[in-house]
Amino acid sequence: MAADRSIACRAFAKINLDLRVLGVRQDGYHELRTTFQSIALADDLTFIASPGQFRILCDDPACPADARNLVWRAADLVWKAGRRRGAPHGVVVTIAKRIPMQAGLGGGSSDGAAAIRALASIWRVRLSRARRQRLAAAMGADVPYFLEGGTALGRDRGDRLSRLVDRPRAWVVLTVPRFGVSTREAFSWWDQQVGQVGRARHDFSNDLQPVVARRHPIVGTLVADLERSGAFQASLSGSGSAVFGLFARRSQAEGAARALRRRAPRRFVLVTRTLTRRECAALAAK
Repeated sequence: MAADRSIACRAFAKINLDLRVLGVRQDGYHELRTTFQSIALADDLTFIASPGQFRILCDDPACPADARNLVWRAADLVWKAGRRRGAPHGVVVTIAKRIPMQAGLGGGSSDGAAAIRALASIWRVRLSRARRQRLAAAMGADVPYFLEGGTALGRDRGDRLSRLVDRPRAWVVLTVPRFGVSTREAFSWWDQQVGQVGRARHDFSNDLQPVVARRHPIVGTLVADLERSGAFQASLSGSGSAVFGLFARRSQAEGAARALRRRAPRRFVLVTRTLTRRECAALAAK
């Protein structure tokens, strides 16, 4: 039985400071080299011990509340790791969704990593750090990163991680167009480009940016807008569709955000900041 308690936590988003697609592996996945960076945008999750079947409740109707959600997948893996029979039960999870979906910000993966920690605690399943990492890797290539956060290098599929010295704090302007880009779709566009014209030149910090921008020109426009506003780096994050700009000062970031909102008042535009690994750990508990 689950302990009679609840756990509330935050699952932080990430941006990719760079992303190189090095080729296609024999297993069909792409060989990557990317630098992950946590930001202070987060989903809020609450895990409540409760009789009955395992359930997920989310305030965003577009967010799946079944086995398509990585929180559900985490529940299944932790339950089995505890050598329990049948389907997971005894917990209701509520998700206050703040991280846009299909935006290259890792919201679903971060939720899944948070669920591994919280459910192991509620169900009293002892997991070593190595075991947590293996469960996370079984859920998706970037899920292991969210167990720690901060600044980290991802290799292979992005799941072979090396801690990096945390980058100095930067202010982040994050903007998300009114469309999503699936990871599968973005990589298929990259494959098509390689087949047609060869590998992209490394003129961008993200190799997926030109192929996504070719289908969605607003991506290039937003990057240029952020650079004109003083961003020392601006790029697509992951497979998109989110675009970020990094600023040394908060006042600069807020000015750039105001300019973006004036051009498209209903577009998602947010000013946030980067987080160190230690900050992720300290701020994860609500």
